[in-house]
Order: sequence, then C-alpha cells, then structure tokens
Amino acid sequence: MRGRLSPLFINMLKEKVEDLLQAAFDERPDLFLISFTMGGSNDIKVVIDGDEGVKVEDCIFVSRAVEHNLDRDEVDFSIEVTSAGASSPLEFPRQFKKNVGRSLEIVDIDKRKETGKLVTVTDDAVSIEWKAREPKPVGKGKVTVQKKWSVAYKNIRQAKVVITFN
Repeated sequence: MRGRLSPLFINMLKEKVEDLLQAAFDERPDLFLISFTMGGSNDIKVVIDGDEGVKVEDCIFVSRAVEHNLDRDEVDFSIEVTSAGASSPLEFPRQFKKNVGRSLEIVDIDKRKETGKLVTVTDDAVSIEWKAREPKPVGKGKVTVQKKWSVAYKNIRQAKVVITFN
C-alpha cells in the first residue's frame, strides 16, 4: 500500500511490529528491547541490547523476525535494528547487571555526579565505589579513602559506562 496511510492502519502496523518483536525476544531471552520507534514513512527503528552484548547476527535475527512477517505488498516499510552501543546511557536494570565490575559515571536527579566501579545491582538501586584523596582528619596532608554511593534507579538522571584504554 503506497501513499498516505490512515492513523488506524499505522497503529495496527505498530502493534503488529510490537508483537513480532516480543515473539523474537521470547525466542531469544538473552536479548531485550531498549527502544522501538516508527516514523511517518513506516521507518521502523529498533535498538536492542543483550545480556552478553549484541552481535551483528543478533541484529539480523531481530530484523528478520519482523521483516519476514510483514507483507511488503500490504505496506512499504524499512527496518533498522542496532545495538545500544558502548556510549549509550544505561536505562534498564539488565544493562546495569551486565556491567558489574566496570567503571560508570552516574548523575542523579540532584545533579550529583560520581564515577566509580559498579559493585552491586539490585532490583531497586545500584552502588559504585571509588577511591578519593581527602584531607586528614587530624594534621596536614591527605589520605586515600574508599567511597561508596548507592542510588535508586528512580533517582538516576543518566548513567554511562566509562570507556578506558590502558
């Protein structure tokens, strides 16, 4: 179907794509959806992540799960499936869990910003640890202290993995 599509048809198409994506993720529970958008020209954009990362084959799998179940004679569309990427913000607990042990930069809703090693992830919050130099409690000079910060998901404004090159 070419030309202008009715809003009802667009909604039906979006629901069908959502169902096809859910079926793909049911088949591959190691993968999960980060975002799904559909533009006015039926441009379908899907961003995925995986518990063990995302390979090109994973993107192809999700793309085919949608593409092979839509009729191009019925509707013209394009589909793009990508991974979240190393510099993308972490949004879901599953993304935090797979990054335990890595360095994260977290900014909370009060604009507090800390960078540290992700040490714990629960259903409600994450904790990072880092070392800082602080003035000695008594006398001159500084001492290295271990710091820890736990922050609830609902209070995280942004969290990103810090990429380091050694």
